[in-house]
Amino acid sequence: MTGCLGVEAFPIRKGKRYFSIQKANGRFFLKDPTGKPFFSIGLNHIDSATLRYPENGKIWQEKYQNSLKEWLTKDVSPNLKKWGFNTVGWTQEVVNRGMTNHRHSRNFTAEEYRWLNMPYCHMLHFADFHQWDAEVRHPDFFSQDFRDWCDYVARDEAARLADDPNLIGYFYLDCPIWVHTTNKNKWKGPIFDPELLRTESGKKELSRIARQYYKVTHEAVRRYDTNHLILGDRYEASKLLSEEVIQAALPYVDVLSFQHFSTPPQILQNLDFWYKKTGLPTLVADCSHAIIDKNTGHEEHTSQGYEEIYTHLRKAPSCIGYHLCGAYLENRVRKKGLLTEQEKPNDVFIQQVKKVNLEMEAWVSDFKR
Repeated sequence: MTGCLGVEAFPIRKGKRYFSIQKANGRFFLKDPTGKPFFSIGLNHIDSATLRYPENGKIWQEKYQNSLKEWLTKDVSPNLKKWGFNTVGWTQEVVNRGMTNHRHSRNFTAEEYRWLNMPYCHMLHFADFHQWDAEVRHPDFFSQDFRDWCDYVARDEAARLADDPNLIGYFYLDCPIWVHTTNKNKWKGPIFDPELLRTESGKKELSRIARQYYKVTHEAVRRYDTNHLILGDRYEASKLLSEEVIQAALPYVDVLSFQHFSTPPQILQNLDFWYKKTGLPTLVADCSHAIIDKNTGHEEHTSQGYEEIYTHLRKAPSCIGYHLCGAYLENRVRKKGLLTEQEKPNDVFIQQVKKVNLEMEAWVSDFKR
């Protein structure tokens, strides 16, 4: 786990154990608080608001009595465990995909994670240069404003989660636009002009900027939580990704995390590439294989794709987990999920997910260490 760089840590209760990383027989695994090897089999995007459309609001009121605790303890947690998931990868769900307004649901609170009662990862919103953000200007990583904001985020969230053994670690941004843009954020451009990377001076400048970002965020986390892993940014593997950024992150993160919607062989190739470059463990933090109906926009998860990715990840010695781009409930924006907004299950896919997940758990347990 990365060090504290001389900052004074928030006092933490002693005696508890937390997730860490181990390497055995040439392969990385997470190690759970009991000391057992752990491969993160995660589901992303869990939002109860999908049960509160006018057409299905009765489910929320009558079945769950308008209670998040009731929903999480009696529906979400039992289902995830029954389906073989051992991690909640990222709770936030996309709720608007407009060109000027692209938003996600809020993070879970410490109380909601406790009701969930299973391992999870938490996202710390230190900045908003995600590739889907269309609204927020870039921060100045060298400013006191940025340091103050990072301290607040860590104080507000990490300090409350610091002694939770179910927390695996912290993500930062979702697909940061260090050197690329999308149609939604061309107006503000990337953090750094990729054309400048043609020169040594440009490479040095990007390294300086990225190093400051990772240093400030790292110090903010470690000021309040010295127990949990730093999973860092979820890099978009299908876009331009600067080695200067990755190298700048290395002293300040424990894992390299990627979003990668591609074929299993390409995903494996990307993980191996960055593992050989850095020596760090890797995490497929957001991914799925789905067929899109061009008329409705509905996405259908493919059973074959789910099985194939896990087959390939067993061959990736750096990989410590795979988080499925869910969602738990199919809302009207993502249009993809394991349950419909009427809570009808996608039985065929769920049965395949359960089979593959349990096989992966067995493989981890039987792995020769």
